[in-house]
Amino acid sequence: MTVDITSWIAVGLILATSTTILISRDWRASLGALALQYIAVFWLVTRHLPFVMGSVKLITGWMVVAALGMTRLGLSASDEEDTFWPRGKWFRVILMCIVALVTAGSTLRIEASIPGLGLPVIAGSLLLIGAGIAHLGVTSDLFRVTLGLVTMLAGFEILYAAVETSILVTGFLAIINLGLGMVGSYMLIAGATPFETEEEG
Repeated sequence: MTVDITSWIAVGLILATSTTILISRDWRASLGALALQYIAVFWLVTRHLPFVMGSVKLITGWMVVAALGMTRLGLSASDEEDTFWPRGKWFRVILMCIVALVTAGSTLRIEASIPGLGLPVIAGSLLLIGAGIAHLGVTSDLFRVTLGLVTMLAGFEILYAAVETSILVTGFLAIINLGLGMVGSYMLIAGATPFETEEEG
């Protein structure tokens, strides 16, 4: 019973952090929410994976947060502007409400189709996948796109950990996570560096 309550608290934390990432325009708040989100992911993943394998996902997630944070720290504030429409705060809140409603409606059906996954695991996974897709749909900013991708991947990892406990798969997903963080950081730096032609040099 205590484990179930803690798992539902983790789902609530996922809802709060994914909403913060989607709404907040402050990159520090977004990365802080992402770091907290990986703690909830760690808890839900360890419902089906050993503690050590769950720790790999937590450490990998925090390494992605650190890489993005160090990269973003070196960029100017003007690079944060998102030009994609719509970008209103309330529109994003409504998007998350829709994701939460779809999650609530789908969780029981999936549990009935694939018994044994656990309602909190399914709910947390669907919330992250939905939030990641919603994020990717409303932004063109490279930093935000990276956050959307790692959020969506975290949701997939929770669900996949419930059906596949292979160490090889866990390592492969960790490499993909790190790769997303590295590519996102590189693209941020490359996008912020002005292009110089030979004539200008």
